[in-house]
Amino acid sequence: MVQSLSFRRSQVAIGALFCFLGFQYGTWVSRIPALKTHLDLSTGEVGLLLLAPGIGATISFPLVSRLMKGLGSRRLSFVSAFGLLVVLGALAFVPNLPVALAVLFVDGLLIACLNVAMNAQGAALEVTHERNTMALLHAVFSGGTFTAALIASLVTTFTTALPVHFAVAAALLLTMLVVAGTGTITTDAPAEEPVRTKRRWSLSSLAVLWLCVAMVFAELAEGAMNDWSALYLRDVAHAGTELTPLGIATVSGTMVLARLFADRWRARWGDKPVVLAGTTLAAAGLGAALLLGGWLPALIGFACVGLGMAAVAPVIYVAAAKHGPEALALVAATGTAGLLVGPPVIGLVAQATDLVWGMAVVVAAIVLIALAMTRIRVDAPDEDSPEPSPERVG
Repeated sequence: MVQSLSFRRSQVAIGALFCFLGFQYGTWVSRIPALKTHLDLSTGEVGLLLLAPGIGATISFPLVSRLMKGLGSRRLSFVSAFGLLVVLGALAFVPNLPVALAVLFVDGLLIACLNVAMNAQGAALEVTHERNTMALLHAVFSGGTFTAALIASLVTTFTTALPVHFAVAAALLLTMLVVAGTGTITTDAPAEEPVRTKRRWSLSSLAVLWLCVAMVFAELAEGAMNDWSALYLRDVAHAGTELTPLGIATVSGTMVLARLFADRWRARWGDKPVVLAGTTLAAAGLGAALLLGGWLPALIGFACVGLGMAAVAPVIYVAAAKHGPEALALVAATGTAGLLVGPPVIGLVAQATDLVWGMAVVVAAIVLIALAMTRIRVDAPDEDSPEPSPERVG
């Protein structure tokens, strides 16, 4: 009983970190149309704006492992979270594109740090209590993004002022940090010794390489849907202003719903079948939506992406955690690059052609995830236990 209470307390605290990152990210990306108007940006300049956090995430790669070793995942989580609060406040008052680029550059660096630290916390929780909870934690992240989008839609019905919206968001984010301080893990999970072969590469390093490839495309797809869904609804599907935030809300909401059941799906059918079925649904649904046009097919296609992509990142993080904290840090940081660099690529394609072709890049990325998954060995379900045991589901 005591161990169960300890697990739940830590699960809630670490979940608050996941919610924090999803909420902070969802808050500002849901207001990209407002930033575009405020700064008088072209579609290509929006892509450039979204490239800035990607660059910040990219240059954080050599630093993340050192920061993890020096601070530990718990302290790094809180340092980066407080930094993200400052960034959100600064973004509400940026006067021009160069300042906005600088602010989002720092945002990308801090997102990379928190992403690695909170997933290391989740991995440590699973190791400490020998209970599966990563999918649920990622559901909380999606819930944070979903809630941020709904609050953005609610606030914009009263005022379009970014400072007011971001002040409300900052108050909620501070509350999440208070919850996170009640039970985060103080000791990170130890690394496992890699299995060596006669070749230069170990089996572990090859596995981590494929995990990085899959994660890049997974986060590219998710980031693109978050960053471009509102503009697609407004500029291509010609949806009303009150409907544009529902793009990110649809993706995030369906992802939350699917992730609540993802652990059971993985236990019954196995990680790889669940991911392959999900990526098929996501690619087919979004592809059909782009061909049909209109806001209703778009929202249905976005829902297919949310449902289909729900299990992908948790499966990759769980697999990476088995190779140790450094592998987890590498995969998480690589995923952050895909999350933040991918959307600007969509913008560049959209600038050269149109946003329909830009969103088609997301379809291609989802297909590539499926191809990468065929090269990754993941655990199969226990044939003697088709249903997950209560002890293994967080």
